[in-house]
Amino acid sequence: MDGISDVAVGVKRGSDELSMYNSPNSGMSSISDGASNGSDSKKLRVEEAPPSRVLHIRKLPNEASETEVIALGLPFGKVTNILTLKGKNQAFLEMGTEEAAITMVNYYTTVTPHVRNVPVFIQYSNHKELKTDAGNQRTQAVLQAVSAVQSGGSPSSDVQEALAAASSPVLRIIIDNMFYPVTLDVLQQIFSKFGTVMKIITFTKNNQFQALLQFSDPVNAQQAKLALDGQNIYNSCCTLRIDFSKLVNLNVKYNNDKSRDYTRPELPAGDGQPSIDPSVAAAFSKDSNSLLGKIPGALNPLSAAAAAAAAAGRVALAGQAGSSGVLLVSNLNEEMVTPQSLFTLFGVYGDVQRVKILYNKKDSALIQMSDTNQAQLAMSHLNGQKMYGKIIRVTLSKHQTVALPRDGLDDQGLTKDYANSPLHRFKKPGSKNFQNIFPPSATLHLSNIPQDVTEDDLRLLFSNAGGTVKAFKFFQDRKMALIQMSTVEEAIQALIDLHNYNMGGNQHLRVSFSKSTI
Repeated sequence: MDGISDVAVGVKRGSDELSMYNSPNSGMSSISDGASNGSDSKKLRVEEAPPSRVLHIRKLPNEASETEVIALGLPFGKVTNILTLKGKNQAFLEMGTEEAAITMVNYYTTVTPHVRNVPVFIQYSNHKELKTDAGNQRTQAVLQAVSAVQSGGSPSSDVQEALAAASSPVLRIIIDNMFYPVTLDVLQQIFSKFGTVMKIITFTKNNQFQALLQFSDPVNAQQAKLALDGQNIYNSCCTLRIDFSKLVNLNVKYNNDKSRDYTRPELPAGDGQPSIDPSVAAAFSKDSNSLLGKIPGALNPLSAAAAAAAAAGRVALAGQAGSSGVLLVSNLNEEMVTPQSLFTLFGVYGDVQRVKILYNKKDSALIQMSDTNQAQLAMSHLNGQKMYGKIIRVTLSKHQTVALPRDGLDDQGLTKDYANSPLHRFKKPGSKNFQNIFPPSATLHLSNIPQDVTEDDLRLLFSNAGGTVKAFKFFQDRKMALIQMSTVEEAIQALIDLHNYNMGGNQHLRVSFSKSTI
């Protein structure tokens, strides 16, 4: 897969000239980039446009607004223009600089962008700028709002209405994989980097720690959601799952360790609850400036650096938990699992150096990755997945390395050293594989397919791996394909069994998870 990207494999492009026509659906000029949302053959073209500050966004939901499309670009820099193609569920977004556009595309190759909970696809356009109808009042109002917010000013009341209609200023936050306590102060410190946090309420529901957090502006809530959803508060744990709340205002009665109104420091603590520290209350009084900008290392919410930092998982908090590149995997099916199967599966997310199935507890194993980032990535994607009929648990180990058995000691093949394996996916610097790391899914991406192998051959091969093939599609050059199994578990099994499978002529099949669907 080093040669070609999986998802953003590109779409067939027209000429570099803009094709403009009036669109009655959008009320503004439209543009053709040579793409049709319904054309599968065009979507699977492997050519990609060079970097451009104009980005092509596809598969938008029908009800998506201009404001929501603009919100995709806000964390990365200034947004200078937008063009929507309502009939095609597409849009073009023009960023202020090419650097901002590159940062945005790089970020969304690691984090799938969503609009109204629908995944969308973003790639470079062949066009270098947008020329749109300046008379469209709604679009101009939204752009005016963005310009006002980006320059630190206040948008007009009409613009504020348009922004408020796009989303709520209140976020609902769920903390997954909560190994360490998350306090109000921690949440405030993280989210205040994107705007003024007014109120926070925390609670436990369905055995999950949750919070409602209100910003002063819906745009700030959009920025925070885009940059922080799916990120870890601490290394390898306390994962943020963020959505918009249906509420538009939080009613906070007490300032304590479970709820806080930063605009009303005089609120009581409530029965049996510790009160907010007076110095903290003073800092958040109505007459005081927000802590935004006073926290050491606070990020500018509209800078490309903010998004890049979030993309790299560097959520700036006090302390980092855990520094080991060794994972502990438990609840394994001990009758089925082998060091090789663990090497293949975890090798999707990093270069596995050693695997050791524990001698006295064969449903557990230690896996040593190349570095802590790879360990964290593998843990975040594989913890809770089903492998050989059992839901596996993946955590960081206290061990710094996996020890090899002493010379002459037979450990029954439970420990394997893969340091020099030729099958590492990420050994080659700048490999395209770095851009194609996705969570386990029912759809698999196949590459390195010999020219004489047919769809029936591949369907039979994957059916024999113990699963049901629901859909199949060759890419245009037939060297790559997408194959969809009936469940994620079946896809995991197929990847373990068939990655590096010899297709004849010493040509080995490459299998990885895809974020595309068929």
